[in-house]
Amino acid sequence: MYNRFLNRLLTVVLMLASECAFVWAQDAKPAPAMPVTPMDRVYMPAHVNPGLAVDLDNPASYLYPEWSNAYVHKFENVELPDTVIISMKGYVMPTDSTRITDRYGYRSNRGRNHYGIDIKVKTGDTIRVAFDGKVRISRYERRGYGHYLVIRHPNGLETVYGHLSKKLVAENDIVHAGDPIGLGGNTGRSTGSHLHFETRVLGNAINPAYMFDFPHQTAVTDYFIYAKDTREIYYTVKKGDTLSRIAIKNETTIGNICKLNGISRNAVIKVGQTLRVN
Repeated sequence: MYNRFLNRLLTVVLMLASECAFVWAQDAKPAPAMPVTPMDRVYMPAHVNPGLAVDLDNPASYLYPEWSNAYVHKFENVELPDTVIISMKGYVMPTDSTRITDRYGYRSNRGRNHYGIDIKVKTGDTIRVAFDGKVRISRYERRGYGHYLVIRHPNGLETVYGHLSKKLVAENDIVHAGDPIGLGGNTGRSTGSHLHFETRVLGNAINPAYMFDFPHQTAVTDYFIYAKDTREIYYTVKKGDTLSRIAIKNETTIGNICKLNGISRNAVIKVGQTLRVN
């Protein structure tokens, strides 16, 4: 009984250490990788266990309801688990470049969110897939990603590679970490040659800097814990704000803000007013 207690205590301590790595990774310069206990010693629901998803024909089937090439980030009628534990095992940095030209987050000068990290590459530079997986989307957006790929991985992530000059893989291709999947470029809504790189779970964007340290070409942590945020978050209306602008700033929707505050889409909001946004 005493040994069992010590084993469980050790498990909790190591999980907390893993979460600390996740918090430190939010700094401008991500922390180095921090070793954690093997996942088979962590008690968690089976449906969030990354060890169950090993089939590259249908990667992360424990998390995603279906395989479709029809949409990019839209997953309807899907309940995001409270916790998704993402293994970084077997990762490969998607570029050799260490120069970040634009970070993740809200851009006030553009009035919209930037859901990835931009890494400086030259047109024609090799872009590699970060993990084993399967190509779900291969498409072109003239006013968006340009030539881009979306690849789903067994660890629950979907990675996005945008503004490519050329794609080297097609939809439904199985790829392995480090495989060349495209060439760097300047296509779509872009002002210079670079790779726009995103990491998402069920369409929800995560700052890639929490997992990848591009300046040092390494992983930030061995396991990233993605937790659904259940906190109540409030926002104070500022001059020039609209419901649309507030929704973009807080990575939510107008409909969600209206529902949380009991107002209509046509409601008049005033400077200084407090709105719940999550």
